[in-house]
Amino acid sequence: MKIALGAAKGLAFLHGAEKPVIYRDFKASNILLDSDCTPKLSDFGLAKDGPEGDETHVSTRVMGTQGYAAPEYVMTGHLTAASDVYSFGVVLLELLTGRRSVDKNRPHREQNLVEWARPKLNVPRKLSRIMDPRLEGQYSEHGARKAAALAFECLSHRAKQRPKMSEVVKTLEPLKDFEDVPLAFVYIAPSESDNSIKDVKDGDAQKDLKKNNNHHNYKHHQLRSPTESDNSIKDVKDGDAENNHNHDKHDRSPRSPHYSSENYAATES
Repeated sequence: MKIALGAAKGLAFLHGAEKPVIYRDFKASNILLDSDCTPKLSDFGLAKDGPEGDETHVSTRVMGTQGYAAPEYVMTGHLTAASDVYSFGVVLLELLTGRRSVDKNRPHREQNLVEWARPKLNVPRKLSRIMDPRLEGQYSEHGARKAAALAFECLSHRAKQRPKMSEVVKTLEPLKDFEDVPLAFVYIAPSESDNSIKDVKDGDAQKDLKKNNNHHNYKHHQLRSPTESDNSIKDVKDGDAENNHNHDKHDRSPRSPHYSSENYAATES
């Protein structure tokens, strides 16, 4: 809106001068921007003195740029300040949509920006569809509707119904300060390289999981509960140990056949 407002002030100055000047070739490429995006009008090669006194228009050979020239000027060669207002409406529409006034690379119905977009400017539901997608919704909806309504008036097919540039300036002044900009959620789709990295990480994770499972199974095998065969071996070992213990006890008993009374007596003596 800063660019649109600055350009509108330039045209309003030319139209409101003591001797009015009609720019005649107002278009986006004739607006120069400084480091602060402050616009300045350039290339006054086709500028023409406006009508004076009782004159309503200036008759001249049709010149200008396709897509920006007012329809009545193209048809009759009658040049007025309203012709510049129409051209400003085209530039304002370019700012809103992010499209060129004429683009042969687009579908046939969308090649002429004014013919395609103007019917949608006064319909809020359709306006959101033609707004510049590169803005990603980061703009004041109220301000966009006001600017679209202004562009609709400037692009009127009837020159007398178009506003004066001084009125355009008054309409644009408050639009640059609107702050009802919605917070947008931006989703960044993963690229092919990101997917490759994810696949590698998933593969490493699966390997680690498999390794941990094998390690767990190994420990489980070491700490497994005794089987029936293990219990049998344990019972045999326990039985042998008990028999050995009884045998030793039996050998050491005075009643054992190895310990006769004589041996016992000899031992005692």
